[in-house]
Amino acid sequence: MLETVQKILYFLFLFCSFHALSAQDLDVNPTLISQYKNTSDTFLGYDAFGYSYQITNNIFSKIKGKEIFEYKNISLGKITKVDLQNPLKMVLFYEDFNSVILLDNQLNKMTEINFSQNPTPIVVSAIGMSTQNQLWIYNTLNQQIGLFDYLKNEYKTVSIPLTEPIKYYQTDFNTFYWIDKKNNWYSCDIFGKITSLGNVGDFDKMEIITNSKYIFSKANLLFLKEINKTGGENISEIKVLEKTFDNFYYKDQILSIFTATDISNYKIVTP
Repeated sequence: MLETVQKILYFLFLFCSFHALSAQDLDVNPTLISQYKNTSDTFLGYDAFGYSYQITNNIFSKIKGKEIFEYKNISLGKITKVDLQNPLKMVLFYEDFNSVILLDNQLNKMTEINFSQNPTPIVVSAIGMSTQNQLWIYNTLNQQIGLFDYLKNEYKTVSIPLTEPIKYYQTDFNTFYWIDKKNNWYSCDIFGKITSLGNVGDFDKMEIITNSKYIFSKANLLFLKEINKTGGENISEIKVLEKTFDNFYYKDQILSIFTATDISNYKIVTP
């Protein structure tokens, strides 16, 4: 009898220990590597050369130490979106004027595009840098994703019409990702192939890492979520020091947390 009780207690101990370890594994504990004051209205992130990018008083800036480059264009209104994928050719989107500015690495204007003057009617609500001198475009007039060649001034539609409005989008050179109003996650490649990537649940802010992994915030908590090949989901809380924050940015295992007064950079290794 005593031996049976001891076996039961032993298995209970193993069971509790396993679940305690599993609960620990749910948390991601990044390492704080730097912190400094935030003087910008919107901090945008970093590039591989150590420059930081920000917007203050609607002026786009590139900064490293005492080296500062700036670009402003009062005539086009507020900067809606900035694409930093190619630090030698950056994209500034001015949605109110349906226009885009392409800048070189010293923030000199290379190209200005007014989509309202295009022979094919285009009203842009989402944009990003793509491959082969092209820009990703979401045209609200036909609710389709397209590609715009800014050297040839040519536009082509690549996707079928989307059935739901876009809640969030993110692009890389080969893929246009978006999450619709029902929190369904999709991708579209440069050939127009649309892939359903699952449902992401509710979120306040989002940063897509891969087609199966993303970081999101909800109620000032930060989480890493991964959808595995079988359709299951793994979710981990990212334990940062900040109790509240305005936004975050992730690139190359560096997680930046932006508050109204500070920028904190963490080294994070995603599972």
